[in-house]
Amino acid sequence: MRILLTGGTGLIGRALCQYWRSQGRQLWVWSRNPLQVPELCSGAQGIARLQDLDDVDPMDAVINLAGAPIVDRPWTEARRTVLWRSRVDLTRTLVDWMGRQTVPPRILLSGSAVGWYGDRGDEWLNEDSEPGQNDFGSRLCVAWEQEAQRASQWGVRVALLRTAPVLAAQGGMLTRLLPVFRLGLGGRLGDGRQWMPWIHIDDQVALIDHLLRHECSGAFNACAPEAVRNSDFTRRLARALRRPAMMPVPAWALRLALGEMSVLLLGGQRLAPIRAEAAGFTWKHPELTEALAQLLHAPKAPAAH
Repeated sequence: MRILLTGGTGLIGRALCQYWRSQGRQLWVWSRNPLQVPELCSGAQGIARLQDLDDVDPMDAVINLAGAPIVDRPWTEARRTVLWRSRVDLTRTLVDWMGRQTVPPRILLSGSAVGWYGDRGDEWLNEDSEPGQNDFGSRLCVAWEQEAQRASQWGVRVALLRTAPVLAAQGGMLTRLLPVFRLGLGGRLGDGRQWMPWIHIDDQVALIDHLLRHECSGAFNACAPEAVRNSDFTRRLARALRRPAMMPVPAWALRLALGEMSVLLLGGQRLAPIRAEAAGFTWKHPELTEALAQLLHAPKAPAAH
């Protein structure tokens, strides 16, 4: 299978490349730094422009995971523009390119996030729930999905991945938390009652591969079936590290420091991955305590040179 990825040098993209290259699949990664792609993406071929594929046989599938980091800095007007362009505008460019191909790719698996739902309190949510529209993050995800869905007009099967924060040993949310928690300075965010969906990196990769291989379309919540609150996540992480978690961060401090972006930490979604279960997907790490134990004892990969 011939696959084009965007966001291939990110956390999920690198893991996907490693998995698919081990299966002998042919991979191209659209990147701002194509010369770094072979090293970062397990030997995949990097391209700087979609036009670089003009002389290549048609792609079978497109995996669209591109997007500037959404939690690295506050949502100033300039940052919102960067986030919008790297998701919505890039997806529009990608889908337009697909439509111009003599033989369009058969499949588009396009990224989204659980922020699509906005902050919904204790309400149980599944893929048929209504979107949130009260914050920039939810509006961004709604527009992002709309651009991807346009590919269906050319007979492309479109699946949308509403991904929860990904737990991994070498990147993502967990590696940001570990230094603080190992010092015994971790704690809940706000009152800690907000729901906190999550997914193990191995299950994220396996779910994408599952959707690629099966005739699945529409939206899928890429999250573990066990729903936990922030206070529960905090307690379990501290216990796994054998450290206290006695330093809560007040909600007012997060709102003062982060502005609207604080919704990503103080808001939450009580998600159920109904459509992934219906599609026959089986989680390897469905339960948080086991997932944390596996990640904290996973062997570290050698540093890239």
